[in-house]
Amino acid sequence: MSNYLAIATVTATLQRVLQAAVQLDIPGARVTTVRPDASGSGTPEVGVNVYLYQATPNPAWRNYDLRNRRPKGELIKQAQAGLDLFYIMTFYGNEVELEPQRLLGSAVRTIVDYPIFTPEMIRETANNPTFSFLANSTLDKQVERVTIVPSNMNTEELSKIWSVFFQSPYVLSFACQGSAVLIEGQRQSGRPLPIRKREFYTTPSQPSIFQVVSEAGVNQPVVASSSLKIRGQSLNSQISNEELQNLNRNSQLARSKPQVRIGETRITPDNVEENEISLELSLLSPLEKNSLRAGIQSLQIVYSIAPKRVETEPQRIVGSNVMPFVLCPTIADIEIQEIEDNGDETYSAQVKVQLDVIAGVGQRVLIFLNERSTSNPTAYIFTAARRRRDSKLITFPISDVKEGEYLVRVQVDGAESPLNVDVNPQSETYEQFVSPTVAIG
Repeated sequence: MSNYLAIATVTATLQRVLQAAVQLDIPGARVTTVRPDASGSGTPEVGVNVYLYQATPNPAWRNYDLRNRRPKGELIKQAQAGLDLFYIMTFYGNEVELEPQRLLGSAVRTIVDYPIFTPEMIRETANNPTFSFLANSTLDKQVERVTIVPSNMNTEELSKIWSVFFQSPYVLSFACQGSAVLIEGQRQSGRPLPIRKREFYTTPSQPSIFQVVSEAGVNQPVVASSSLKIRGQSLNSQISNEELQNLNRNSQLARSKPQVRIGETRITPDNVEENEISLELSLLSPLEKNSLRAGIQSLQIVYSIAPKRVETEPQRIVGSNVMPFVLCPTIADIEIQEIEDNGDETYSAQVKVQLDVIAGVGQRVLIFLNERSTSNPTAYIFTAARRRRDSKLITFPISDVKEGEYLVRVQVDGAESPLNVDVNPQSETYEQFVSPTVAIG
C-alpha cells in the first residue's frame, strides 16, 4: 500500500518519463503539470502539459475493500482506497511546423513504451531533487503496479471537459488513465490470533424455558425474597458417559447441575427437575444479591458441555432461550429530612428511601405518594434526585405536599415496589394497604 503522496507521485513520474522523451524529439520542449487556463500562464510555449482532472474509485478494489469494519465501527483490517486517475495532455508549439502533433506522437510512443511504472521508476522520481516534496512517498511498495493507458474519449467528451473544467480555447489534447493507486489509511487495526483447532458438539437436549413466575402466584410480583419457578423442558440436561467418550474426554464433568444466569450473575439452584427449577432468591449470597438490579431482568439456563483441559481454555457452555422477568424493588426503610413549612398548609422535604436491590444510574426512579384518607385522598408523583453511582439509597425532593400520612411506592424503570396488605380479619383496615408509609407535616 502507499501513503497520501501516491497521487502526486504518479503525476510526477508521468511528467519525468515524458520529459526525458520529448526533449530528445523536439529540442527545448518542456513538460508541465499546471492547469491549462485561458491566459496560458505556466504552460510551455513548446511542450506538453499533463493535468489531472479527475479521480474516481477503482471498481475492483472498492469491492475488495468492502468489509474493513465490524458493525460497531471497529477496524477489521487496515482501510484502503483504490483510485483511477484521469489525465488530459495538451500540446503546445509552432502549428506551422506541426510541433503539437509531433509532441503528441512522442507522448503516445512513450506511454506505449512505459505502460507500467516500476518501483525503480517511482524511486527515481521520489529521489529526484526537483521532487523533494515526494521523498516520503511509498508508492514503490504498492503491491499492484500503476499502469498508464490511453483513454477512449470522443469529441463530445473532450468539449465537455474544456468547457466545464478549463473554459479556455481548445488546443490539441490527448487523454490517458492511471490505474490503480492504492492509498492506505493511518488508523491501525488489530487482528486476532488464527484458529488453532475446530471442534463441534451436538446438544440434542438443549434446555428451553417457557415461563418464569413467583411461587406466590402467576400474577404476584417477583421481589428479592421470592422463590422463582422456572418452567420448561430439558432443564436438567446432562451429558451421558457415552456422549463424554465421543467427545474424547478422559475426565469427568466439573459441573453437577445446570446454572441459572440472571443478568451477569450465575446461581446454582438446589432443586432441579426435568420440567421445573426452583430458585430461592432469598438464599443468594450478599455478593450475588448486590449484582441484581431492579427492573427487567434476563434469565437463562446454562450448563457446561465439556471440562476445561487447561486453565486458559474458554468455558464451553450450552444455554437455553433468554426469558425476561420483572424484579420489583422492596422498600426497606424511609427517612424524611429537611422538612419545611411553605406557609400555605403544604410542605417540602427530602425523602430518602432504602431499597433492597440496587437502582442503576441510568434507570428512571419515581416515588408515588398516596394519602391514607377516605375523604378526597391526594396523590403525588416525584422524580428521584440525580445519582452519580448505582445505589440502594434513593433521595427524592418533594414539594407542595399537604400534611398527612402517605402510602409510599417506588418505581424503577416500570418495576414497582409492592404495598403490604392487612390480612387480619379482626382489624379495621382488613384487606387494605397499610404500609410502607411516611408522615408529612
